[in-house]
Amino acid sequence: MSDINTLRRVLRESRTLAIVGLSADWFRPSNFAAKYMQAHGYRIIPVNPKYDEILGEKCYPDLAAIPEPVDLVDVFRKPADAPAIARQAVAIGAKTLWLQIGVINDEAVQIAEAAGLTVVMDRCVKIEYARLFGGLNWFGVNTRLISSRRPTWLPH
Repeated sequence: MSDINTLRRVLRESRTLAIVGLSADWFRPSNFAAKYMQAHGYRIIPVNPKYDEILGEKCYPDLAAIPEPVDLVDVFRKPADAPAIARQAVAIGAKTLWLQIGVINDEAVQIAEAAGLTVVMDRCVKIEYARLFGGLNWFGVNTRLISSRRPTWLPH
């Protein structure tokens, strides 16, 4: 479900991401993740009935309204909403249901897996992309540049 090879495959094969619950507010995690993925070559389709457009892309009220194929449905909604979104993802022929960090719902997993979708749960698409394809080291993570120990070469 969320092993490294599966995550790599999903992120390599998925080019169109429908992001359910994407916010137009720049400071929201959904916006940050979508903008990051968009900057890395992914087609982002916002799904939120409150907006007409987000990140320069037309926004849709639900998955059924999207007029083009979707590879991955990324869910930034409360866990109770996940089963209905999983049913919609199945109905539109998505290949992957991705439930963001904190979106944990076993019923949604069962619905999606029963229809043959790959499911990733309780992970962030942006974090996993950066971790698996090298983006985290841009900020010093895993490069041993970030430390709580004071460098000896700094003046005291």
